[in-house]
Amino acid sequence: MFKKILGKSFSYSMLIVCGLVMVTPFLWMVTTSVKSQSEINKGSSGFIPLETVSYVERENGDKEYIEIIVDEGELSVVNIYDKTRKNFRESFVKVPTAKIHTKRQLKFHFNNFAQAFNKVPFGRYFLNTIFVSFCVVLGVLLTSSLAAYAFARMRFKGRDFIFYLFISMMMVPQPIYLIPSYYLLTKIGWVNTYWALIIPWVTNIFSIFLLRQQFKTVPQDLFDAATIDGCSRFGILWRIILPISKPILATTAIFAFIGSWNSFMWPLVMTSSDKIRVLQVGLSYFAQESSSSTALLMSASAFSIAPLLILFLFAQKQIISSFVSSGLKG
Repeated sequence: MFKKILGKSFSYSMLIVCGLVMVTPFLWMVTTSVKSQSEINKGSSGFIPLETVSYVERENGDKEYIEIIVDEGELSVVNIYDKTRKNFRESFVKVPTAKIHTKRQLKFHFNNFAQAFNKVPFGRYFLNTIFVSFCVVLGVLLTSSLAAYAFARMRFKGRDFIFYLFISMMMVPQPIYLIPSYYLLTKIGWVNTYWALIIPWVTNIFSIFLLRQQFKTVPQDLFDAATIDGCSRFGILWRIILPISKPILATTAIFAFIGSWNSFMWPLVMTSSDKIRVLQVGLSYFAQESSSSTALLMSASAFSIAPLLILFLFAQKQIISSFVSSGLKG
């Protein structure tokens, strides 16, 4: 009994630790997205968006918000702001250091999201990403279903060799074939077009593997009965296999959508026009041309992954059930 409780406690502790490790970068991104850039430049790296506010209290009790430029001991050189703390009122004013008060207060800069969205054409990038992702999902479902059906239920010479050859290609990192692909697409005139973003990705080896595992679990009696009734191979796939494989098809579509949505390196290399560039490439604007805009980069990252989070919240049951039914569970 004691060993059982100890084992469960250890398991839950490890799960909690792993969960925290995975969710911490996401929480940091969200909290940093509502911080001010000036606080980030000062070295603020915590999770709570605190802001340092300095002010000088006048004799009549009024507060003048300031920004300390130089601390010269008894005197400090400051910039004086208006009550909104956004506009300069006076610059490089010397005030007694003893009269300067400083406090830390909680402040959320939600306007970072609007600034980030207007900095680059994210509206266009969103539309391009949605269009490319949906086209890729349709292509993956079509090609993966046909290929998985052939590998799972049809017998032909070299079937297993071809399948394992496909699987081995999953081990090849994308940078290896990026340059040959670019050369090939340049020759056929697809660079800087939607074709380059869609066609190379309508075949997904992992999706083929996932669907093959599901199709292999369908009882052979079902195929024999359909064959006796005069159903063709394509008819069996369309009328029998696919309807009973809806959970795994949903998962395949979700994985394909997420993969296409998060794709960065391929569209960065294959496109140069803002008219067809996708969302992840837009984020690189803040990392290359405005590397100091960490707050805007985190804001843009936050609203770019929001659709994926919503999708996962609605489809998490489908994902878990498909993993169980396909035999991918531990």
